[in-house]
Amino acid sequence: MSSGIKVWVILGKLILGFLAFVALYLLAELLLSRITVGGNSSDSEAKEVEIYLYSNGVHTDIVLPLRHELKDWSVEIDPMDTKAQPTDMRWIAMGWGDKGFYLETPEWSDLKASVAFKAAFYLGSSAVHTTFYRSVQEGEKCVKVSITRNQYRALIAYIENSFDRNAAGEVLLIKSSTYGNTDSFYEAKRTYGLFYTCNTWANNALKAAGLPACLWTASDRGILYQYRHLMVKTP
Repeated sequence: MSSGIKVWVILGKLILGFLAFVALYLLAELLLSRITVGGNSSDSEAKEVEIYLYSNGVHTDIVLPLRHELKDWSVEIDPMDTKAQPTDMRWIAMGWGDKGFYLETPEWSDLKASVAFKAAFYLGSSAVHTTFYRSVQEGEKCVKVSITRNQYRALIAYIENSFDRNAAGEVLLIKSSTYGNTDSFYEAKRTYGLFYTCNTWANNALKAAGLPACLWTASDRGILYQYRHLMVKTP
């Protein structure tokens, strides 16, 4: 066999291997995201805290009351750090993701191969994206979930632990980086990758709170499937 043919054989095997990996990844995402875990809190607990799960079609945000007796997020995530500096916001959306992807890809048309490669293979750093809202409306991509105080405490702890902090324990604002007038970015822990995406982070938040979640998911579709298409009732 000539060297030229050997090169094509190796290249063909590499392509087939890549296609097989992609197919297995998508199949795993489809199957594992349909398996429900969690949701085991006592029926006697009152579900008195309302949160929302919001998807922009790719990424899942967890939307929380900005001010609640269990947590006033505005103490750490100050609306004054946004361009609009609003004083009448009632909700805060939290999302986690690859820092480079967040900051360098405000639109899909801005996506660079180098950014995508670093994000996919755990080579970047991460950020928490926060957005303030006056009101939140349920819809096809936005689901209201009623949870207990204990579940909210667990959710608070999970999100608090996602922020990177300075020696004084303060969150670290990423200055001069926003998508709009009422959002901001903060330094975060962990690293984004193929098997730990922005939606994996959101799904793990639900797990941490004892809420129904996917066994594993990389996409927003799995989370929406659990709460919209299956009409899972939160305990």
